[in-house]
Amino acid sequence: MTTLSNLFDLTNKTAIITGGGRGLGKQIALALAEAGANIVIASRNLSVCKEVCDHLQSLGIKAIAFECDITNKSDIEHVVKETVSQFGAIDILVNNSGTSWSGPLLDVPEDKWEKVLKVNVTGTFLFSQAVAKVMLQQKSGKIINIASVSGLGGSIPEVLDTIAYNTSKGAVITMTKDLGVKLARHGIQVNAIAPGFFPTKITKKILEESNFDIVGQTPAGRYGNEEDLKGAAVFLASKASDYLVGHVLIVDGGIAALA
Repeated sequence: MTTLSNLFDLTNKTAIITGGGRGLGKQIALALAEAGANIVIASRNLSVCKEVCDHLQSLGIKAIAFECDITNKSDIEHVVKETVSQFGAIDILVNNSGTSWSGPLLDVPEDKWEKVLKVNVTGTFLFSQAVAKVMLQQKSGKIINIASVSGLGGSIPEVLDTIAYNTSKGAVITMTKDLGVKLARHGIQVNAIAPGFFPTKITKKILEESNFDIVGQTPAGRYGNEEDLKGAAVFLASKASDYLVGHVLIVDGGIAALA
């Protein structure tokens, strides 16, 4: 019989986290490492990825960093190939890299719209596609997409004037469900986390400029902190979630529950 501790144990598992050098990605990388996983961090900012890896290595955790543009297939294929070469498998993929653009609906430049969709949607798909090829051979794997409560519906401009971001995260939610359905029969579970308001590089400026009392309208009465995604990430990365397919785990302090 599998014990509860074994259900959440990631010892000897290998996880790739895109955008794992800072913000929510860093929080998730540290959580998976704490649960026992080997860590691969990939993003365009190699220096911050290396900082996280150096910290993990100082704790005795196997960790490597790669410079990677998730909209570039050759970059992705390099990360996937090197990860398999060094660790022998890819057990977990966390699609965390993302971008946003804030501004009035009528003023959104076409190039900004396309960039947000290309990074958040196309990049997530391309990395999932490349890793799924490895996981299909293994007949096992976990793909965790980082969506957002912003992708669950519309938001008034006083809270978020980010239509490209909201649209992209809605697409990620649907992609999660479709990937999950298509890959479940192969022993691969695809699920998503939809965070609420967490002060990160992408959201900090937006939150500071908002005239809306976001905290006051959040049932928990606060923003998300550096601990709030750890349990959700380990759960979706571990054997504990083997029967969860295409699920969107909302971690937002109760915002979505108000609807």
